[in-house]
Amino acid sequence: MPFVFANRFYYLLIAGILPLGFVSAVPAIGYAVLLYDFCLTAFAIYDYRKSRHRIQRLLAERTFDERFAIGSPSTVRIAVENLNNVRATIELKDEIPPEMELEGSREATIPLASMARAEFTYRLRPPRRGEFHFGKIAVRLLSDFRLVMIDGSLATPEVIKVYPNIRRARQMEQKSLGSRSFLAVKRRAEQRGEGRDFESLRDYVRGDELRHISWPATARRSKLTTRQFQIERDQTVIIALDAGRLMTGRIDGETKFDAAVHSALALMSAAQKAGDNCGLLVFCRRVLRFVPPKRAGAAIDSVIEALCTVEPELIEPSYPRALQFIASNVKRRSCVVILTDLVDQDSSRDLIRSLRLLRPRHLPLVVTIGDRDLKSLVAERPASIRDVFRQSAAEEIIFQREAALRKIESFGGLAIDVTTATLAPRLIDEYLKVKERGRL
Repeated sequence: MPFVFANRFYYLLIAGILPLGFVSAVPAIGYAVLLYDFCLTAFAIYDYRKSRHRIQRLLAERTFDERFAIGSPSTVRIAVENLNNVRATIELKDEIPPEMELEGSREATIPLASMARAEFTYRLRPPRRGEFHFGKIAVRLLSDFRLVMIDGSLATPEVIKVYPNIRRARQMEQKSLGSRSFLAVKRRAEQRGEGRDFESLRDYVRGDELRHISWPATARRSKLTTRQFQIERDQTVIIALDAGRLMTGRIDGETKFDAAVHSALALMSAAQKAGDNCGLLVFCRRVLRFVPPKRAGAAIDSVIEALCTVEPELIEPSYPRALQFIASNVKRRSCVVILTDLVDQDSSRDLIRSLRLLRPRHLPLVVTIGDRDLKSLVAERPASIRDVFRQSAAEEIIFQREAALRKIESFGGLAIDVTTATLAPRLIDEYLKVKERGRL
């Protein structure tokens, strides 16, 4: 039905029914009430037909103050404009994605003068990444004689994307760095003489290595001159993100894949400060996304867009395809950070064999994301036989994971075992160690 009766119609209808209390004394009142009701309904239909064109002269627009990010509330702004030459009372209701958490009201009643404009806002909190669908904006307009509310819809359906939360990633980075800074890292690298990028010339002092003396500069200045080096910049970090079965596990309300996504962005933010290039590869049975290495500042936007709609799948990942892709497409020596999960040495056999594809050109860093802190579980005193069996299973998993990581290190790579809570700080700390020690 294109309209609903308004309050005024019901008030008049009730007023017409009241005389029926005297119908037993005057039977003709019944026919009069029937005629009255018929005329009232006919007049309401006439009111609708006379006023329905006014809804076509309403304009509504839905805008967003910022792009949507997982777990972060975003403001939705609804603006409506009355192009009619008379005052109008408008009821609006936005059709939102049902998965999103609503803060405030998506409905509003707005009285608008002729040629006037008004707006209202509400907030939505998306629970996950991906694409979400907004429908049309439902509208009801009060007719000229206020007997009916005319139904209609404004605006057009649209699809919005929910991105990883870069604000959360930067907070993780800042928390991971703590009081440290890249300036301090640079100083330590210079003091240890492990930087390889030329920084400046200075006078020779006793204790400088002879290999650092610049003989052309010494000849020009007629005094010994030493080359001074700094921590390398413009290096390359490739983040390989596993989107396979084990990354679908949920911890504290989010998947391990989402935890890895935000930790990867935190690492890229740290690499941006260090002046390094970053790239991203997401893989399962095949390569799902690839962002070539570029300056981390420029790469972050590309990576956020690439990760918007990727979800982990309930199948085993193919490490050989992913690492072969990196070996074929990234020629410059890079630190390849593989964010994945390994249960034991047998299940990680493909990864361990595939690491040979990266060596010796690249430096692999394998980061395994466990379900929980098994070491703290083992440290507790068992209170029952069930706890004894649980701790025995945990010790077995710890032993097998450590054996797999040791085997990775035997191939010349790096490996760390973390939980989702310690993923970002451990990952950034390991990256800083690689920078300080000049491993690239």
